[in-house]
Amino acid sequence: MSVHVCGAQQARKEGVFDRFVSPWLVHGACSLPPISEQRQKIVPLAEGVVVEFGMGSGLNMPFYDANKVKKLIGIDPSKALMNKAHVTAKTMPFDVDLHIVGAENTPLEDQSVDTVLVTYSFCTIPDNASAVREARRVLKPGGQLLFSEHGLSDKSSTAKWQNRLNSLWGKVAGGCHLNRNVETLLLDEGFDIAEIEKKRMRGVPGLLGFNYRGIAKPR
Repeated sequence: MSVHVCGAQQARKEGVFDRFVSPWLVHGACSLPPISEQRQKIVPLAEGVVVEFGMGSGLNMPFYDANKVKKLIGIDPSKALMNKAHVTAKTMPFDVDLHIVGAENTPLEDQSVDTVLVTYSFCTIPDNASAVREARRVLKPGGQLLFSEHGLSDKSSTAKWQNRLNSLWGKVAGGCHLNRNVETLLLDEGFDIAEIEKKRMRGVPGLLGFNYRGIAKPR
């Protein structure tokens, strides 16, 4: 087992809030039981060489199946969150490379990974379309994109309020969007949906609780 951490010019410039407040807020919110329950359902499906977009503090790492994963590559623009991930990475039974960079600028070769995993990150990636195109670029033929994300509700009354409050929410929640449609995003950027479950997570307010979980394959 080895762990490598690489910086990058594209990494986000972090202020005091980003370094000392936001990491704890993000880590706390993203480790709530309903979200951890969704992680446990999707992460063990990852196999081979895996790249995780939006690794954050490494909350997915305990759920990987060590018998399936050859190597894990973590991508995230937040140095503060990746410092947390680095601690967990040292305990993993396979090699882990951490790159402090946005998913829109993934530093990997074409067709070099078997699985792309994205959990609760499409809501905050500034240029989602570019990130999905990067996922498609780095996946080997027959590879898979695994996702579990909150987003636009299928209930019209909830979706209306998500759209109304999206801008305000983003300002107080580190750029998080309430109203992104993950299924449409993937379809628009060259993926087919192999499996999907769309439902509200138990115990989570409707504005944040509509969840998309599934498997996508590049066309």
